[in-house]
Amino acid sequence: MKTNIFKSVGLLAMVFAMISFTTNPIKKKTLNAKQSKIEWEGEKLTGSHEGTIMFKDGYLEMDGENITGGEFTVDMTSINVTDIEGDGKKQLEGHLKSDDFFGVANHPTAKLVIKNATKKGDSYGVIADLTIKGTTHSVTFDLEMNGDTATTEFTVDRTKYDIKYGSGSFFEGLGDKVIYDEFELDVTLKF
Repeated sequence: MKTNIFKSVGLLAMVFAMISFTTNPIKKKTLNAKQSKIEWEGEKLTGSHEGTIMFKDGYLEMDGENITGGEFTVDMTSINVTDIEGDGKKQLEGHLKSDDFFGVANHPTAKLVIKNATKKGDSYGVIADLTIKGTTHSVTFDLEMNGDTATTEFTVDRTKYDIKYGSGSFFEGLGDKVIYDEFELDVTLKF
């Protein structure tokens, strides 16, 4: 009888050991927010402006080497204009932070939550929820992984997030003051 009990306990121990080696728990790959950045470009009829926005925090969920999810918080108070200096820079940054655009007093962060990531060679096709000014919409983009760095470029239609200032889609008679609805993001994530 004792032999059967020891055999049963030994068999259970082997099964648990095999399960622990064959299951690969989801791990979080934490973002280095100080080394990561978003470069943006917005265009208007008479030109364009560009700048940066910093991350507050974030992570990728990994199953081994595969992305299974993730969440990133953007510090909207860090909006920076890099193509002009002096009073023009301060005025544009203030306007972008105002309720006409991103309303950072009431919405100091934006969030991106990865819902699905499908491996395509060295990159992933990503479906994510992007929240700006309390409004969430789905976005898609390709994310390139290279060691501890991930990069992507994608376009956001600001009017979906109730940012309509200067939009020719909503206001007539703007002439050369039209600001295009879409802006470009070039994102570098460091882990």
